[in-house]
Amino acid sequence: MKNKFVLGFVMISFVVLLSSCAKVPQAELDALTAAIEDARANGADVFLPTEFAALQDSMNAINTMVEEQKGKLFGNFKAVSAKVAELTATAATVKGNVETRKAEVKTEVDNLMVEVSTLVGEAKGLVAKAPRGKEGAAAVEAIKTEIGVVETAISEAAGKLEAGDLMGTLDQLKAAKEKVTAITTELNDVIAKVKK
Repeated sequence: MKNKFVLGFVMISFVVLLSSCAKVPQAELDALTAAIEDARANGADVFLPTEFAALQDSMNAINTMVEEQKGKLFGNFKAVSAKVAELTATAATVKGNVETRKAEVKTEVDNLMVEVSTLVGEAKGLVAKAPRGKEGAAAVEAIKTEIGVVETAISEAAGKLEAGDLMGTLDQLKAAKEKVTAITTELNDVIAKVKK
């Protein structure tokens, strides 16, 4: 009788122990995946690529932790749940920061648009002052062509801006600024040499 009682107690304990094994916090993992996807849909991968990559890396680490715990006889998902909660909050923060970054990029684009247009005007003014000797006329025509390319880039950037491609606009305006700055520097050097 005593043996049956002990055996029954051991069996009940074993059943309780097995039934109390932790389960994968699938609902929380699904919510985290949705939060990361929501951040991506809001533009986090474009406007905050470093932060978004960190989110994805952390998600991969969590998935690895889950698989490790699944492989154990008595897996413990408390650490996983804590990481999931922390990363879900981080994903929400990143999503919120996207709007701030978009506003910053828009301001930068607006400022660059004005700056590049001003530089193009300066370059055109310098072309009028450039020497025109034998080789000078051909060089001036080449510079005018380059200025035309910059003006086309400004128009294309404006089109991208209208289409909502802020980062594409920013990249194109930065390239245009670099090109027109080089043209202006070259013209200033040539004019300075002629004056000497």
